[in-house]
Amino acid sequence: MTKKINKNNLPVLTPDGSFESYLQKIRKFPMLDATEEYILAKNWKEKGDKKSAHKLVTSHLRLVAKIATGYRGYGLPMNELVSEGNIGLMTAVKKFDPEKGFRLATYAMWWIKASIQEYILRSWSLVKIGTTAAQKKLFFNLRKIKNQIMKSDQSNLYPEQVTEIANRLDVTEDEVNSMEQRMKGPEASLNATISGEDGEGESEWQDWVVDENADQELQIAHRQETNKRKALLDKAISILNDREKQILFDRRLNEEQKTLEELSQKYKISRERIRQIENRAFEKLQKEMLDQARQQKLISTN
Repeated sequence: MTKKINKNNLPVLTPDGSFESYLQKIRKFPMLDATEEYILAKNWKEKGDKKSAHKLVTSHLRLVAKIATGYRGYGLPMNELVSEGNIGLMTAVKKFDPEKGFRLATYAMWWIKASIQEYILRSWSLVKIGTTAAQKKLFFNLRKIKNQIMKSDQSNLYPEQVTEIANRLDVTEDEVNSMEQRMKGPEASLNATISGEDGEGESEWQDWVVDENADQELQIAHRQETNKRKALLDKAISILNDREKQILFDRRLNEEQKTLEELSQKYKISRERIRQIENRAFEKLQKEMLDQARQQKLISTN
């Protein structure tokens, strides 16, 4: 039977509700440390424990709200953006594998963004043409690239800039020009003004269009996880002998991987023997890294 997470148990941002009030509600849910997150994810993945899944979801509602806020400039109801983001979060929780070695927030961010972006594309008649992956990429990245290549006093794209954008996003120049005109049109100008959260002050739509790069907190979290895994690898690899170490590097860890035939000739043994050494070295390395992670309490010992 398919495991499902009940979204009806989550706080709801109603169409006429206060976003600040919603934020206060979701801030009451505690954040999880790495060990708690791992245990909950294992309980959900292996036992279908819905309470564990609920804790994983509620502890990341603030992440959804933060990402959804970045998409306010597309003129869609905030409650809908949050709702779609929560759907993406629940999908991420269902698919999350705690054994991969990274945190749920790093993984869920992409599912949340994808869910919100699909909603925007479905809802905004401006981008009915945006049906292919390349066109969607053009829609969500055009402003960012324009800011990188246009001069401050420039109002329109030069032909060579259109060509550059088309090449970078793998679309045609006609598609770039068409999207540029649509996004500059009177119904959806990125320079149109929007009111502030409390009806005070104004800013331009483009000030709220999301930056596709991960925000600083998520970048730091991802970098910390990468550094932890690298430290484990550096320490664990010392258990291998020189031949195991070199074969493993040549077959799995170097950018330019060598073939079994190349290593067979180098070590004067059969290709099958090279394969056996590679697999054994990888298994030893994997076991050592898991043992170290448990000792350092990076993952649960249960």
